[in-house]
Amino acid sequence: MSEAATHHEHDHHDHHPSGITRWLTTTNHKDIGSMYLIFSLIMFFIGGSMAMVIRAELFQPGLQFVDPQFFNSMTTMHALVMIFGAVMPAWTGFANWMIPMMIGAPDMALPRLNNWSFWILPFAFTLLLSTVFMPGGGPAGGWTMYPPLVLQTGQAFPFLIFAVHFMGASSIAGAINIIATVFNMRAPGMTLMKLPLFVWTWIITAFLLIASIPVLAGAVTMLLTDKFFGTAFFSAAGGGDPVMFQHIFWFFGHPEVYILILPAFGIVSAIIPTFARKPLFGYASMVYASAAIAFLSFIVWAHHMFTVGMPLGGLIFFMYATMLIAIPTGVKVFNWVATMWRGSMTFETPMLFAVGFVILFTIGGFSGLMLAIVPADFQYHDTYFVVAHFHYVLVTGAIFSIMAAVYYWLPKWTGRMYNETLGKVHFWLSTITVNILFFPQHFLGLAGMPRRIPDYNVAFADFNMISSIGGFAFGISQLLFAWIIIDVCFFKRGQKASAGVWEGARGLEWTLPSPAPYHSFSTPPKIDDKMLAHGDVTH
Repeated sequence: MSEAATHHEHDHHDHHPSGITRWLTTTNHKDIGSMYLIFSLIMFFIGGSMAMVIRAELFQPGLQFVDPQFFNSMTTMHALVMIFGAVMPAWTGFANWMIPMMIGAPDMALPRLNNWSFWILPFAFTLLLSTVFMPGGGPAGGWTMYPPLVLQTGQAFPFLIFAVHFMGASSIAGAINIIATVFNMRAPGMTLMKLPLFVWTWIITAFLLIASIPVLAGAVTMLLTDKFFGTAFFSAAGGGDPVMFQHIFWFFGHPEVYILILPAFGIVSAIIPTFARKPLFGYASMVYASAAIAFLSFIVWAHHMFTVGMPLGGLIFFMYATMLIAIPTGVKVFNWVATMWRGSMTFETPMLFAVGFVILFTIGGFSGLMLAIVPADFQYHDTYFVVAHFHYVLVTGAIFSIMAAVYYWLPKWTGRMYNETLGKVHFWLSTITVNILFFPQHFLGLAGMPRRIPDYNVAFADFNMISSIGGFAFGISQLLFAWIIIDVCFFKRGQKASAGVWEGARGLEWTLPSPAPYHSFSTPPKIDDKMLAHGDVTH
């Protein structure tokens, strides 16, 4: 479909309401996607400011700025806000914006549910953030909410539990919507094995959400009844078992890790072929590897619990299962590198973030394999080595790929190119400072520094100071990211973007004009294999 023809087709139905009611009542997938992304950016800075409190306190040994209770509250809230408020809503925002355009659908399958699943979130996070101001302070038992510690929370406790329930309801509704959309609203000829990998990874993520979030809901409800209704699920005094909570929590928690990272695999699998100007190497193996990761994610949960006193058979099973999950992940890394191999590569900002992702995420993967080895994990467990590991996976993994996606699709959303020079400055500042922030934490952990402590031995002082300097520099660098977005979206500066935006881009979304019209594909597009970027298509 030519750009002009597409433009003409959309002229007559590009009308949309305006004002505050547009945003409160909208069922348009692009509006809802935009709201998710704005919400995610706000939460990213709120969660980041909590991390700054943590790094300020740890800049030197001794207690400087906050008391230990508030410090632990910051570590707990930082994790909850970043996971449920920043990363997951960002992925849902991209899914809302892009999946209908990628599969040739007019909108999401369940538009009213879509509106509802977004508007639950501001209420959930108002509840959660308000706990900091309640008597007894915010939750300070870690984001894992382990009893009996979390049951010592003050008046904030029920607010924490209900906030988690609301977040979960929002995620489940979004996941159902995505599955219904992809399975029922694809354009004719768009078979499952022609779907972009971002769509594939989101389908798999959606099934993970539906399977794992109710488990979390059950666990936190049992906490609630233990606290207020006299049950003893997790109280040894009443015949319960606090370790049972850990099993239930991590049966949710480990799939959750892949919920946070699978869409990143889809993003990187879209960006690298575009800027390498080659089809993705091994498309089918990428789909199967993603499915294998999702399946295995449900049988490795207890590797978070090697030190609780499990029987030897359990330890060995979970050790080998954890090592096994590295194989499909390795397949993905190999395929990304093979896609770049002898490609005609250029390094615009999305590609820089994607390449940074592949290198730094792999470091996080290797440290994860170290943690999988039971006798070694006895030493690493609950130290800063674990903190370094999961931040390499979630910051240089999930957050870097979110930034890559914003730079990649922003011209398609707004119709204008962002400032490429500022984008590259943002990339280099972020990459250098994120390594100054997290790499020293590996050494702190190997030297034995426990996590979630506000004070520490003077022997750990130097690496902590380096880490804090990196943390503040990384945090300040993200203001540049916010400015680049504001510059394009509100000041409307930058060159006008063409429909294709990027020279090597393939896919239905690039056949629409930039900015994408309010309603796309009111009549299903004709699927032309040349638009698709998979390895099974000859160009």
